[in-house]
Amino acid sequence: MRTSITPEGHFLYTVHEPDYTVKNLRKNDFITNLGHCDGNEYLNRQNFPADDITVEKADRIYEIPNVFPFKGTTFINSRWADARAEDPSCIKLPEPGETSFCQNLAPIVGDDANKLDDLFSRLPDALLLALATSSTDPDDLVRLAKLCCEFLFDSDNVPQGFIYQKGNNGSPRALISNHPLFEAVANNPHLPSSYKQCMVLRPGAQGSSEIVGEWDEKGHHVFEYLRRNSYIPWGHFASNMANDAVRYSIKDLSLEDMRGLRHLYYQRTYVRLAELLDIALPRGRQSLSPDGLDEIRLKIEERLGNNSPAFDRTMWGWNYGFDFAPSLYRLNASHQQIHQQFAMLPAILPQWQAGKMTDKPYSPFACGDMIAEYVHAYHKQHNRSFFDDLIANIRNNSRMDGKNSNASLIIHEDEHVMLFVPKAQTSQWELQLLCLQPVGNILEADISMRAALDTAMHTAMQVLGALGVKMVTTIEYNKRFGENSDQRLLYCFLPKLPKSPGAFSEAQLRWIMGHFPEDFAAACRNK
Repeated sequence: MRTSITPEGHFLYTVHEPDYTVKNLRKNDFITNLGHCDGNEYLNRQNFPADDITVEKADRIYEIPNVFPFKGTTFINSRWADARAEDPSCIKLPEPGETSFCQNLAPIVGDDANKLDDLFSRLPDALLLALATSSTDPDDLVRLAKLCCEFLFDSDNVPQGFIYQKGNNGSPRALISNHPLFEAVANNPHLPSSYKQCMVLRPGAQGSSEIVGEWDEKGHHVFEYLRRNSYIPWGHFASNMANDAVRYSIKDLSLEDMRGLRHLYYQRTYVRLAELLDIALPRGRQSLSPDGLDEIRLKIEERLGNNSPAFDRTMWGWNYGFDFAPSLYRLNASHQQIHQQFAMLPAILPQWQAGKMTDKPYSPFACGDMIAEYVHAYHKQHNRSFFDDLIANIRNNSRMDGKNSNASLIIHEDEHVMLFVPKAQTSQWELQLLCLQPVGNILEADISMRAALDTAMHTAMQVLGALGVKMVTTIEYNKRFGENSDQRLLYCFLPKLPKSPGAFSEAQLRWIMGHFPEDFAAACRNK
């Protein structure tokens, strides 16, 4: 199997030390003047060698198979990584500087607000989008907001809502003339709060999705929205910070906020399973306490045994952060207001062929199933627990460059969970969170395990935020309910960094890194 995990307790990898010759097949020289260097003519002679080329001692490249074969292989360039190993604290992103179009135009237009409005209205869409995502000036953003939608204002010129009109289907629609600009402005944290509330935060501003759950604990307020007609079928839910608990930045997200976001995920899953298994639930519209949830969880486990319910897996994910390129490429989430998404997946559906339903079963896709298949194959080959060996490999880790300092991959650990840097990262700055106990899904997670997961998840996001990360996608790998295996619950935190959007290498599952994982772990521990 293509994996870096070994039963011996040490990660497997290989080293490329390139040394090769290239036959020169070029017929002609095209010597051109490139300009001047130190007052002398600078020609492109280096591009047209006369002879064959011998490459001696090119950059050493470390190749590390991912622990999971389906996730590809990571390549670390030693020249880049060695530089960062000298000072792991340099692994961070700079804070963006201040940007104001209004202030830059002030010497030209003075205090003439009408001239400013006219200049804004003449900007092409691409420049409007660039300004909407990068400006730190509320005056810029208010002008942009007024360009893309129609507001109702009170006597003090404070926005109170939108102007709506009925669409072809009879439903009211806000008068929005430029949807990309609207999204970009609404997601800019520097937009004044009154405009944020009207444009995106107030329930109903983004549509008619019903609120079917709520967490409200001393200013930590979270709503659970139902997305009826979703690309995720059978009930797609989102836990979203409420409009009276605004959290645009991860540094503003408290541990209590995280518990609220996650509580709604636990609660919806347990309630749906209880209904499937005819387990009585408290009556009325009320949020269940963590203790109440655990009582239901234990009843589900008792009723379930080793049987599989009609919906036997969960799906959970989180796109944190928003950006919109002037070329209209959306770079991450649809909404920067912090929200997490979850659903349940059916165990079996009928298989269809050529437009006809057959009597054969089909198991809908869930990413955790790929880990289940691999865990089974690993046990068959080695007669050992993959996750026991993974934890041993992490604990016994040694650096690939031979240095003795900063050898640990672990960032945070308690008796329940471990937050660590994977040896073979599949995203610049990837982190992973793993249960240290035999817990494979949230149904097997008791109160203390759920609290540990929530705390470690909050820690991971705060660490990445402190390093300057603005966009992170997080996913959960879990096992099926009722399945008897040693698969552990695993979370992957996948940041998106500037200048690293992914291209042909990543499409082949070749992940290119410029640092050693141990040095990134040290940078995280420093935060």
